[in-house]
Amino acid sequence: MHKKLLFLFLTLCFVLNAQQNVLSELSEISVLTIGPGTSLNDAFGHSALRIKDKMNRIDTVYGYGAFNFNTPNFYLKFAQGKLNYSISKDDFQSFFQTYTYFNRTVKEQVLNLSQTEKQKLYNFLVNNYKPENRAYLYEFFFDNCATKIKDVTNIALNNSISFSEPENFQQETFRTLIHNNLNRNSWGSLGIDVALGSVIDRKATPEEHMFLPENIYRFFENATVKNSNKPLVKESKTLYTQKNNTNSKSFITSPLFIFGIIGLLILFITYKDSKRQKQSKWLDVTLFSLTGLIGLFILLLWFATDHTGTHQNYNLLWAFALNLFMIPQLLKKKTSNWFIKYLKLLVILLCLLTLHWIIGVQVFAIGLTPFLIALFVRYIYLIKTL
Repeated sequence: MHKKLLFLFLTLCFVLNAQQNVLSELSEISVLTIGPGTSLNDAFGHSALRIKDKMNRIDTVYGYGAFNFNTPNFYLKFAQGKLNYSISKDDFQSFFQTYTYFNRTVKEQVLNLSQTEKQKLYNFLVNNYKPENRAYLYEFFFDNCATKIKDVTNIALNNSISFSEPENFQQETFRTLIHNNLNRNSWGSLGIDVALGSVIDRKATPEEHMFLPENIYRFFENATVKNSNKPLVKESKTLYTQKNNTNSKSFITSPLFIFGIIGLLILFITYKDSKRQKQSKWLDVTLFSLTGLIGLFILLLWFATDHTGTHQNYNLLWAFALNLFMIPQLLKKKTSNWFIKYLKLLVILLCLLTLHWIIGVQVFAIGLTPFLIALFVRYIYLIKTL
């Protein structure tokens, strides 16, 4: 008797669970596009999928890009590009209230899907949210919260989405697309320009532009379904519009100003040294240590991590890792003859950096410009003095 009751109970649970996963004809699936926030980690916006079914009392948002700070060796895995991100699931009202609280625009595009396509997309998300399936290896340009929306929607439509270029579309490099969402004279932009290499200075294909949530919105607006030529989006609406944001950054705290002060200080000390015919060794040791350590960091990002955007980084032309090994030469009363040749090499490298910048091989951080000019002058002074 007890076994029969248990069997009936399990059968009922299975049936109810199966019914919960079946969407009604009234259901809608839409793409949510969240506007940029005020900090670097939310400067590029966010994308998510909304499942709405009044008949089954479902109003759920699935998004990609969540991570757990409690992951063992979190910072090491993040630096190595080996940190697993996961799919998230939220109640729509909670999701919506969070982003309106932080004053971020919320736009919605209701997808023009058949009942079969809606069910297929929903089933994929439900299955993807299972603990054993949630984790995925995040990649900023090719596997992020926005590209996942494109990929998952394509799965539901058997890869039959046809994307066409939006109105006023201009093909840009990955770096330009990043700069369009950041103040170039900001610390976040400077960090990106130092850490990411020339590989992001190539022009992205139109579809690759969709690593940004706003471009998901733009491309989805013009997308059609192959064979039927029906529009992918049947309705677009703005659920919340960002109110005027008066949060302005002070130029005094910007990289250009700070490095301008540092550059002037280096030039002033160099001028005083030339007048006294002396060498401020503490300054040269500091410069060689700083540029050497940054160079070592760039090399590690290039060769010791899985990040694709850190390859072929010509910031190594000014942040020369070998400078660390030259510090003993700076501390000597009389430097070796070959060290002058090494200094000439550093000057040549800075000239090459300028050439790379001019011809577009790699774009460098504008905030560093005063520092690089001062570095060039200091090297010239050392060549003539030592």
